[in-house]
Parts: sequence; structure tokens; C-alpha cells
Amino acid sequence: MPTHSENRPMPYSPQQMFDLVADIGSYPEFLPWCTGARIRSERETEEGRVVEADLIISFKLFRERFTSRVTMHPESYKIEVAYLDGPFKYLINYWHFLPAKNGCTADFHVDFEFKSKVLQGIIGVVFGEAMRRIVKAFEDRALVLYGV
Repeated sequence: MPTHSENRPMPYSPQQMFDLVADIGSYPEFLPWCTGARIRSERETEEGRVVEADLIISFKLFRERFTSRVTMHPESYKIEVAYLDGPFKYLINYWHFLPAKNGCTADFHVDFEFKSKVLQGIIGVVFGEAMRRIVKAFEDRALVLYGV
């Protein structure tokens, strides 16, 4: 249902942006509506590092927890999120950081649908702005961590 894709030039290296997004435990410090993060498991595989994590998202009267499997491919600077459990029918999400002159290009994609028609209706109204705020929050966090 709601889908958002964005390619944004960043004045940071692919490694810096990859490390920032891979640090799931710090999301509540800077990510809008994220009030909790818990790493359930972490392991190294041939594909890369695989983390299963819970995020708690709070928006107005709603508070939802969802679990995902995050596969991190450090050699290609790609992070893929597979939905495991929570309020969604499905969730597809990835980040890919491509080397560019003076930094990188952040390729971000998210596609999801809530199980609840009420939640789906609420997010539908603010979805585009919410996704832009999330990408901007990562960009602002990079500025705090790495400067310009």
C-alpha cells in the first residue's frame, strides 16, 4: 500500500551511513516516533550480519511493537529489513549507500500495509511527510556524529 522511495545525496561516506543505520539500538535517541529498540539476537552469516530486533513505535494514542530481521551487507553497504511480527500485513524496507563524489547517495525504500484499517487510514494521511522526516532524522544524526 503506502510506498516511499528516495535517493538522497549525502556528504558522508557509504561506510559512515551504513554504520549509522546499522546501529539499531540507538534509534530511540533520534528517530521520530521510535520509543524503544531491543536487539533479540545477532549472528554472522555468509550473507552478512543478521540482527533480529524489536522496535516500539508510538504515534498519538497508538503504540505498536514490531519485530524484524535486519540483514547487513557491509561489502555492498546495503541493509535489508524483513518483517517478522507485529501490526503489519507486510513490510519491505532497505537502505543502500552508493559511493558518490564527495560522499554517497542514500537509496531508501519502504513499502508496508497495516493489518488494522484504522492504523492504515491514519498513516495514509501523513505517510509521505512521515517518511521524509525519518530519512531527515538519519541525515541529522549523521551531522551530529560526523559533522560536515
